Amino acid sequence: MQVQSDAQPYDTINITPMLDLAYVLLVIFILMTTAGVQGLTMNLPKPSNKPSTEKHDVKIVQVQEGGSVLINGVGVSMAQLENELNQAKSKDPKFNVMIKGDAKAPYSGVIQVIDLVNRLEIPNVGLVTGKIGT
Repeated sequence: MQVQSDAQPYDTINITPMLDLAYVLLVIFILMTTAGVQGLTMNLPKPSNKPSTEKHDVKIVQVQEGGSVLINGVGVSMAQLENELNQAKSKDPKFNVMIKGDAKAPYSGVIQVIDLVNRLEIPNVGLVTGKIGT
């Protein structure tokens, strides 16, 4: 038996097993991350096909930078705000309240207004994220 002396040295690496391992690890990573994601359950309102013809009053409550509160552009105290909202609720139980906090307003002022609205059990409340009337 004769050994060939002019054989070329083995200078390439077979990367097929390494690619198989990479693909298996990628599939495991994808499966584990999608299995671990927990979503929020939300009950979103369903749109109706007919437009609403009901017109309800809207009260816009703004919390200013210094902590002062405005209702429809008029400065009020928290007690006056409560009276205004009570009067509006007695006139129209389905009236709307929009709460807007200035970017530099103390967050506690916005929370106080939200707590007041919740205490008065006003159902139609929204938080304004854009500019009002400008």
